[in-house]
Amino acid sequence: MEAVVRAIETRRERSRQILEEFLRIPSISTDPDHRGDVVRAAEFMAETLREAGLPTVEIHDTPRHPVVYAEWRGRPDAPTILVYGHYDVQPIGDPSEWTSPPFEPRIEEGKIWARGATDDKGQLLTHVLAVEAHLAASRSLPVNVKFLIEGEEEIGSENLEAFVRAHREKLACDALVISDTAMYAPGVPSLCTGLRGIAYFELTLRGPTTDLHSGAFGGAVDNPAMAIAHLLSSLKDRATGRVLIEGFYDDVVEPPEEEKSSWANLPAPEERYLQMTGAPVLYGERGRGLLERIWSRPSLDVNGVWGGFTGEGSMTVLPARASAKISMRLVPNQTPADIAAKTRAHLDRHLPETMVLERFLELHEGRPWTSSLDHPAVQAAFRAIERGFGRTPVPTREGGSIPIVSMLTEALGIPAVMMGLGQHDEGAHGPNEHFDLGSFHAGILSSAHYLHEMQGALTGRGSG
Repeated sequence: MEAVVRAIETRRERSRQILEEFLRIPSISTDPDHRGDVVRAAEFMAETLREAGLPTVEIHDTPRHPVVYAEWRGRPDAPTILVYGHYDVQPIGDPSEWTSPPFEPRIEEGKIWARGATDDKGQLLTHVLAVEAHLAASRSLPVNVKFLIEGEEEIGSENLEAFVRAHREKLACDALVISDTAMYAPGVPSLCTGLRGIAYFELTLRGPTTDLHSGAFGGAVDNPAMAIAHLLSSLKDRATGRVLIEGFYDDVVEPPEEEKSSWANLPAPEERYLQMTGAPVLYGERGRGLLERIWSRPSLDVNGVWGGFTGEGSMTVLPARASAKISMRLVPNQTPADIAAKTRAHLDRHLPETMVLERFLELHEGRPWTSSLDHPAVQAAFRAIERGFGRTPVPTREGGSIPIVSMLTEALGIPAVMMGLGQHDEGAHGPNEHFDLGSFHAGILSSAHYLHEMQGALTGRGSG
């Protein structure tokens, strides 16, 4: 490994330059006007993989944006690692909120500022550059490595599952590695061992068939905006923070006591959360600590409510319809389909007779995912991160959802290792996104060590 570490150190400036070039490509997958830029980012990624020394690099078209695949399979007797990442980025939002142009990378305070810096171009590149360092130092890798890099993660990975199932043999491996999450805190490297799932719905209540004059009909006809407020309030107990959907908690599995105990030793996050959110007081399920609430307990939130007249001035209507979007974050062993059925049943039971549930639409779903701390692939990651960052990492979970993790692990029958390198306050999906260059460099070292640590961790079965 000494030669590999030297190769990483001597390429430090070059690695940063590659990242800067990658970040200049405005690969916004949601915007049709940037379709050419998305393709350009795929081509850039493919060329970077070729320059890193991977002998097989392919670009596969999908109905929307390309998938980049690459592999090095020089050790048929060794385990195979599949690295997943994405080259597409979020829209920039309001340009006036950025302190510098989002696609002109800026280096300041030891960080690189640009859209995609932490989500996910910077994190993804650490694995490519680690492979490059190994191949430069010894013309070989300790294990077989495959890359699966998509351009639709920010729009729900709508074509990835079909690609994975069509190329299951090509993607066969022993472990999946993803760097698209955050460390616990600055200077506290971590390994994510769980993600919450998601069930996301839109509903519309209808009262009268058209908007009515509130003077002529107010008091005689029920108001859908009032009715939906009462219906939404029936979903959650304000005092305890518990969801009131019948059977909502039936399948919830508590994390192992050892894992929960390790969370208690982490630096208390309450002050940091107050600072990040600007909320006057934190709120959640009574009797559960903050980390437990966001990592291993399900939640329900109203994401938006609308109906009636909301423009300038006055227009005294009794609206015909009112709508809302609600999302639930799920934990093992909850499933989106079961929660959808229970939510619909709850709404039907609590719907006033004055209203019609005109629309109940399931918008988005993703299954929760967890990994065992004792799995050899996970233990290898703990050792590798400690060598890369010089500090023992802590086990954490993420409150958010990355549906492709459970999809990939189930489709390929493999464990996943979530080697997050970013920070929660680095502006992913918001203005002034950035990535700490120290974490970028330590991430390359960690990935290089992981290849070495995995050499004897598993019995190779996915190199074929």
